[in-house]
Amino acid sequence: MIEFKNVVKKYPNGTLALKDINIKVEKGEFAFIIGSSGSGKSTLIKLILKEEDPTEGDVHVNGYHVSSLTRNVVPSLRRSLGCVFQDFRLLPNKTVYENVAFAMQITEALPKEIRRQVPMALALVGLSKKANVYPNQLSGGEQQRVAVARALVNNPALLVADEPTGNLDPETSWEIMKLLTEINHRGTTVLVATHEKTIVDAMKKRVIALDKGEIVRDQEKGLYGNEDKNYQIHS
Repeated sequence: MIEFKNVVKKYPNGTLALKDINIKVEKGEFAFIIGSSGSGKSTLIKLILKEEDPTEGDVHVNGYHVSSLTRNVVPSLRRSLGCVFQDFRLLPNKTVYENVAFAMQITEALPKEIRRQVPMALALVGLSKKANVYPNQLSGGEQQRVAVARALVNNPALLVADEPTGNLDPETSWEIMKLLTEINHRGTTVLVATHEKTIVDAMKKRVIALDKGEIVRDQEKGLYGNEDKNYQIHS
């Protein structure tokens, strides 16, 4: 589903954000990307979404050679991905239903498909009864659930969540992570970038740790931290 081969990302100002990254995430996996601020998490996600291009190396996502995609093919890549962000990114002047439907409208889905898919997505995240309210009438957790529904409505093969619990209280954070786990159990590959140590430790999923642009650990069912720093690295 995701493969980075010898990927380097250097920004024009000289910042070396990623150094010789080699990662494989298989179809159906659930993996965490962890690391402190400046570790390279956000850059890695931007490369997956084709918001940035690697300076060196190759990025493959869901069958696409992302690093060489032409501009006209990028929308096709992004239609196969779902994205959830820390700040929700909901449209304030659209209802919950309209926010989720908008994700289908920009892919030029047929109205009948939208009428079928949107209620299903809202039901999955437990917001069927909130379809006609606006984002400012929802709690933070509910807004994030709308963001998850929007990310799922096009049935993506891969769901990428960048700090999805960053603005939520602990109880609500767990609700969102349980939802992402359920989505993963339905067959969607899930990649979560986070600094929430408690969640990572408790969920015991694969952990890919970044530090100063390098992979320092890639561990199945790992913990957030490893006090002896005896990291095992897989290329």
